[in-house]
Amino acid sequence: MQNQEMRQGIIYALMAYSMWGFAPLYFKAIAEVPATEILMHRVIWSFALMALLVAVTGQMGAVRNLLRTPKQLATLTATAVLVAGNWLIFIWAVNSGRMLEASLGYFINPLVNVALGMLFLGERLPKMQLAAVGMAVVGVALELVQFGSLPWVSLGLATSFGLYGLLRKRVALKSVTGLFVETSLMLPLALLFWWQLDTPTSDLSSNGLQLNLLILAAGVVTTLPLLAFAAAAVRIPFYMLGLFQYIGPSLMFILATTLYGETLDPAMLTTFCFIWAALLIFTLDLWRRSRARAAVA
Repeated sequence: MQNQEMRQGIIYALMAYSMWGFAPLYFKAIAEVPATEILMHRVIWSFALMALLVAVTGQMGAVRNLLRTPKQLATLTATAVLVAGNWLIFIWAVNSGRMLEASLGYFINPLVNVALGMLFLGERLPKMQLAAVGMAVVGVALELVQFGSLPWVSLGLATSFGLYGLLRKRVALKSVTGLFVETSLMLPLALLFWWQLDTPTSDLSSNGLQLNLLILAAGVVTTLPLLAFAAAAVRIPFYMLGLFQYIGPSLMFILATTLYGETLDPAMLTTFCFIWAALLIFTLDLWRRSRARAAVA
């Protein structure tokens, strides 16, 4: 039974991170729609799908309890802002030919999580992991000092998603329930934005069927990988889940450099090399420590 759970968890993890890695294909397919408008649709149709899932799985009680807890509701308001910002930066980067920077952001993210844990949760880092974070900082600093540029897209994605994860730890909710509440909080603004919007694609009745179907699919593109991730998280060890997270940015990197012809300039290549080296050190240390814990157990 345990081996079967492990196999299922691995399959779910592969599905989740592969869907996140191939997500740029979807956003490229609707590149004619402005990034802010795509974000609007992502909120609206994700809310609709999440509302259905919450109702079917009987989680409305948890939502009602949350509404009676102002502190948790305030935290989810902050996470809603962070995830909306993360989605917007990612969509804009993909459709502006900056997918490599988006990929770099999600490579940096695990190291940002470690740094945030140290700063805000008082976690003590092993020397190897501390060295990995330091190497990532050096890589970004070199790009700034030597080449005069700052990978703000990458840093924006990594920081917003890292802070999102940090705050979500404080709210004891299932991922489906949490995203339902977050999209509920964003929904009024999204509907107000749509009401005053005047773009060639804002009126669905004037769009072609194919474009409308792609727009409506925004909810599925958002929720399916999240559900697969949630299913994986309860079946496989956390360190193993951490190893799978490199699938997403790796797929983005491959898509950017092959299918979409983005080029690695010297500044970004330098940063990538430092980040990859840092992730190698970080991953090896995680693997070594997990093996040691297993041996003791």
